[in-house]
Amino acid sequence: MLEGMKAGWLIAVAALWATPIAAQQAAAPALPKATAQSGPLLVSADMRQGTDLSGAWHYSIDPYRSGLAGFHGETPDRGQQRYRDVDVRKEMAQDSRVLYEFDLAHSPITTLPSSWLTEAPELRYYQGLMWYQRTFPVPAQRKGRTFLRFGAANYTTVVYLNGQPVGRHEGGFTPFAFEVTRLLRDGSNQITVGVDSQATEATVPPPVTDWENYGGITRPVRLISTPDTYVDDAWVRLTRDGRMAVDVHLDGPQAANRAVRLRIAELGLDQAGTTDAAGNWRATMAAPRAMVRWSPERPKLYDVTIATGDDQWRDRIGFRTIEVRGPDILLNGKPIFLRGISLHEEELGSEPTRAISPAAARALLGEIKDGLHGNYVRLAHYPHTEMMTRTADELGLLVWSEVPVYWLVAWSNPDTLATARNMLAENILRDRNRASIGIWSVANETPVTEARNTFLRTLVGDVRRLDDTRLVSAALLVERSKDAKTPTMTLADPLADVLDVLAINTYNGWYTNDRLTDLPASVWQVPADKPLVFSEFGADARAGFHDLTGPQKFSEEYQADYYRATLKMADSVPTLRGMSPWILKDFRSPRRQNPDFQQGWNRKGLISETGQRKQAFDVLANYYAAKDGAVSR
Repeated sequence: MLEGMKAGWLIAVAALWATPIAAQQAAAPALPKATAQSGPLLVSADMRQGTDLSGAWHYSIDPYRSGLAGFHGETPDRGQQRYRDVDVRKEMAQDSRVLYEFDLAHSPITTLPSSWLTEAPELRYYQGLMWYQRTFPVPAQRKGRTFLRFGAANYTTVVYLNGQPVGRHEGGFTPFAFEVTRLLRDGSNQITVGVDSQATEATVPPPVTDWENYGGITRPVRLISTPDTYVDDAWVRLTRDGRMAVDVHLDGPQAANRAVRLRIAELGLDQAGTTDAAGNWRATMAAPRAMVRWSPERPKLYDVTIATGDDQWRDRIGFRTIEVRGPDILLNGKPIFLRGISLHEEELGSEPTRAISPAAARALLGEIKDGLHGNYVRLAHYPHTEMMTRTADELGLLVWSEVPVYWLVAWSNPDTLATARNMLAENILRDRNRASIGIWSVANETPVTEARNTFLRTLVGDVRRLDDTRLVSAALLVERSKDAKTPTMTLADPLADVLDVLAINTYNGWYTNDRLTDLPASVWQVPADKPLVFSEFGADARAGFHDLTGPQKFSEEYQADYYRATLKMADSVPTLRGMSPWILKDFRSPRRQNPDFQQGWNRKGLISETGQRKQAFDVLANYYAAKDGAVSR
């Protein structure tokens, strides 16, 4: 694990997290908790060699969580301990006194990564604890260290290897890892994972949201091998003053005072250094003259390596600057208008299961880049898979990345704050080498209170300490005047003072009684010295539903007219520097139950769940094409 303090970012967050224990794990407090502070981080883990444990796993529901605690709260008896490394059938056949009420080795089989919601009809609305188990071979001849790394599992996770406790994690959208070097055995190994999807008032997000709660192991699980001393964290970037900077942290018995070397062969960059006593190396240098800065028009990526001893860390990184100046957002020193759309992590298809492959990511983001003429995507309302952010790097889409601090969070609960801070850190540390990430967001539509203000200001401070090269925002609420004859909105949120980019969600004309013809005259009273983005606006439409007699809500015609009116309104806001309408694709939402139009889907997508474009798609695409042409001229 991490020895000593990492460089500046760990010094800044060393005291961030208390360690809340989920109620359903209270009977197993001995499991160490994986956090960004405890490590390992394994930054750019998807670029390292390893064994992919995707594929067939056995699964078994545990609705009363009897595998974690007995019905009096005590440690469960052996007959309920799903993680035991036993042959259940053999032991029960040999001794009539033995009782097991599980047998994962002979339970049904699913294919991971995937949510259990789509595995069987009886699991469609199951929220609770699910156990997964499989075996995998390990060769007798092995060197160095081995880590078990999860891309994500939703929401709380406990892990056992060969019947022994490995660790636990809280949070459904960020990676975590455990070292398992000493727990592995030659030949066959058994891994057991319990994943509990149940949200509570203390979780992030809380129980009430507007998206499907896809429980399960929804991103890849991999065994990753490294030398005894390896690069655990590396951050290579272009600073706002145009210089190259690198931060490296080594982990292992020889991490201190060790030679390291940064190379970008295509640019002829070769920089050597030596770590300090804590295994950290930080350096700055002039940017190579031949460097091509990453942009949506030219998303140039470079192969970057950091070598130390037998370890070679690698990544593909683009270099650019992003900052604000007055009401402008500057990319590489030039103003940019963010032509975007919002997106949930849900693949195209009639039965999405939140299993995003590189092809699925490209299909979704390609619609934004090529279909909508976009240069920006809001990945809502939680950190998306790294496949999505890597694809954004490759295609040339700027990204708004956020954590699920959503609606009514337990603002005064210190454990909830600790969870949110850890999620934010895990997200930033995973993705701060991605050129596409332009904005870190800390919240969405959160009512203003003193407790909320303190909570979110803490998160904003964490962002600035972890990454000083990007912008900070949050999707805010506005106050609407009750007496004005035209729609008049005022941004009075005190959080605005500490944000780089102001963001507002607006649904006038959909959730209000406004006529669409009233929208263009809307008045927006917002600070004049900061850029504004409309982080959401939208209207539902069921693909294929037309009402030609007079567009009603849920018709394609009404959605298209809504977009025309809202875009006309947007053109009158002088500080508007971008937008991410809600949303690219129809997505699962159990709260949406109109039997004629929704049936468990939020229909605000510009394309249906299977990819059918609605009329409003072309309205926005034409608007963005004109915007792009105006910028190009």
